[in-house]
Amino acid sequence: MHAITLPSFGGPDVLTWSEVDDPICGPSEVVIDVVASAVNRADIMQRQGNYPPPPGASDIPGLECSGVVSEVGTDVTEWSIGDEVCALLAGGGYAEKVNVPAAQVLALPTGLDLVSAGGLPEVTCTVWSNVVMRAGLSEGDRLLVHGGSSGIGTMAIQIAGLVGATVFVTVGSKAKRNFCLELGAAASINYRDEDFVARVTELTDGRGVDVILDNMGAAYLARNVSALAPDGRLVIIGMQGGRKGELDMGALLAKRGSVHATGLRGRPVHGPSGKGAVVAAVIHHVWPAVEGGVVRPIIDRVLPMTEAAQAHRIVESSTHMGKVLLEVPA
Repeated sequence: MHAITLPSFGGPDVLTWSEVDDPICGPSEVVIDVVASAVNRADIMQRQGNYPPPPGASDIPGLECSGVVSEVGTDVTEWSIGDEVCALLAGGGYAEKVNVPAAQVLALPTGLDLVSAGGLPEVTCTVWSNVVMRAGLSEGDRLLVHGGSSGIGTMAIQIAGLVGATVFVTVGSKAKRNFCLELGAAASINYRDEDFVARVTELTDGRGVDVILDNMGAAYLARNVSALAPDGRLVIIGMQGGRKGELDMGALLAKRGSVHATGLRGRPVHGPSGKGAVVAAVIHHVWPAVEGGVVRPIIDRVLPMTEAAQAHRIVESSTHMGKVLLEVPA
């Protein structure tokens, strides 16, 4: 088969469409003939040499895909050859074929095309596992999402609406502000010229927000704590603003706040917080909303997978809104 490989680490041009060995289907796995994958920030970090795949995972980038099941492991009973699916991956999505544990596979939602489904697994699983399963977002809560127009951000806006929470977002432009408001955000904060702590204080009459979904890490740590309401939960899922920051324990204790730093890629398949449990929760809670049109993948554009380098440039520039997808050449 062909796949995007990394002969070396560096800029987008190191991404190379190469011939590689086909994946081997394990007893509890399926092989998917990939139709589409999507670019995630983790792929960019991997390309730069800053985010190696977990032990045993493919070194081909790509944390999600959609496609058709072409092989089924001997222990798998829930999937059959020919099933149209999408899947949460630990790696390997930028390829013509990928093997994946059967527990991480989701049926193609009714009414959705296969290409669009390539941008669903990572965002739905990331948002649901962190914002709902971990931080306990529920009806009446207020959620602050940093990077509201990103793939994660646009899904967080929709899932907040699904559970009955109010969502505020940070954005970097007027166009992104309008986009997020149309999607369901109650308010947007332009991080380029507004202090998000001051705006959150204003928007909540001084109380703060119950949950923060943060992709920045160190750069926002202190201000995020300041923006929390009593008993608030800060969930950190990225380090775009650096790895090391100071945490004022006095401020956190005064609010009875909690800080969760969680990843999805390296989790085991099984267990109460494993990827299989996350996928099962998404199928139960989110998939009906996708099939009903209440939640949908937000797609900025679709590029051929052979143009993965250009797709990475777009995501790194932060000019996109929603997901940038990669479609396997016919």
